[in-house]
Amino acid sequence: MSDDAIHDNSMNDNSMYDDLINDNLINDNLINDNLMHENVTRQEALREVPAGLFGRTLNAMQPDVDMNKIAGSHDILFICLDTLRYDVAAEEESKGTTPVLNRYGPWEKCQAPGNFTYPSHHAMFAGFLPCPYDAKSIADRQPLFFPVNAGMGKRAPAGAFGFSGATIMEGLEKAGYDTWCVGGVAFFDKRSDLGRVFPGYFRRSYWNPSFACPVKDSTGNQVDFLLKKIEKADRDIPVFLYLNIDAIHYPNYFYLDGAVHDSLESHGAALRYVDGQLGRLFERWKAVRGSTFVICCSDHGTCYGEDGCQFHGINHPAVTTVPYKHFTL
Repeated sequence: MSDDAIHDNSMNDNSMYDDLINDNLINDNLINDNLMHENVTRQEALREVPAGLFGRTLNAMQPDVDMNKIAGSHDILFICLDTLRYDVAAEEESKGTTPVLNRYGPWEKCQAPGNFTYPSHHAMFAGFLPCPYDAKSIADRQPLFFPVNAGMGKRAPAGAFGFSGATIMEGLEKAGYDTWCVGGVAFFDKRSDLGRVFPGYFRRSYWNPSFACPVKDSTGNQVDFLLKKIEKADRDIPVFLYLNIDAIHYPNYFYLDGAVHDSLESHGAALRYVDGQLGRLFERWKAVRGSTFVICCSDHGTCYGEDGCQFHGINHPAVTTVPYKHFTL
């Protein structure tokens, strides 16, 4: 963020402003009350959740996998099944029609971090992945990644990978990772200014019109691209891959024979198609790259007329309830 972006125009004394943002000048003495309405210590300034809650959080937030052991020893694949609804994912799982994803355990019912791609991804790339559906507070999260500069204190919960920087990619790059992005939806289309924002968070980013939503074999094209890429990649450098799969996003009617409009049924058919493509990716990635940790989730759901609602970008349960799982190949 630039100085202009955070500068309070009511402050005419730039030296006072410099004192406020200069970390070396913030200490445990009271900050100049000409700059702050309330006197706070440095420790208090770095924490923006209630101290009592946060103390409980550190004890309760330990994930079921130690990301500090994963980081550096495994490739990490973050696969977003863009727009996948939890109820559809759970139904296909129960019917056994997604055998590849079923192989790695059941879907967890979660709250989405946003109601469409843009806010959800800003949150997820900062470490705030979908959280348990029944979570009542931040203490109910079990973060894999913990941003140490997000106002929650400097100490990560046990098992979480604590990182500095703006994104998990930046944190992992500092730990020696090469970071890749293979985009799908228009927010990753680098032909526009907006479409270059998310790819800009990665050391290497890729998008092609054949990866786009209206292309029936978009996921197959993405997987074909990745299978060629991993053959040439340095196997001594761990990779963090973010893959945005958009086949389930509108339009998806063409995955269901005879359909002319998107529906819950074509949504499920799109997931079945994606499942088959992921099988190819997982098998070859493990064979070529070895130990790999996978995060697989949706960023938001979508509506097909429920309660008069259509599409997403709204706070309807069908939009804000998403599937999540993580596993090792």
